[in-house]
Amino acid sequence: MTDLRPTSSKVRQALFNILYDISDKSFLDLFAGTGEVGINAMQKDASKVYFVELNKKRANDIKKKASKFGKNFKVFPQDAIAFLKKTKEKFDIIFADPPYNYKKYNQLIELALNHLNPNGIFILEHRANHSFDADDERKYGDTVLSFWYKGEE
Repeated sequence: MTDLRPTSSKVRQALFNILYDISDKSFLDLFAGTGEVGINAMQKDASKVYFVELNKKRANDIKKKASKFGKNFKVFPQDAIAFLKKTKEKFDIIFADPPYNYKKYNQLIELALNHLNPNGIFILEHRANHSFDADDERKYGDTVLSFWYKGEE
């Protein structure tokens, strides 16, 4: 379980400052880990929050924690790529924080972008040694948030 690397409070705060108002937006937290990012979304009145976390113990912990903040959430104890391939759902905001040694970035980005609603945003947290063709990038120490914005359809 040493692969858990929660998004720092500084990066979480920056993320939600950038997103600003997410009330009534649907939010997908991929590689949810502790669930803190999705729980922040719940606290900021997201209309629904889906957590995807492969580790079943962590997924159960997220369920317990999130239930204190509302009922508008679901937890999926599965692989993020498998979830994206299977689900028909679309989201206004998708946040992904894969392990730093993740190998399937290109597939993850492509699948996530296909699950965005019009005017949706995909945010990928990654190490500064990776570079992507994103619309925007914000750097916080060795952590980078890359943003892709989907326009109107």
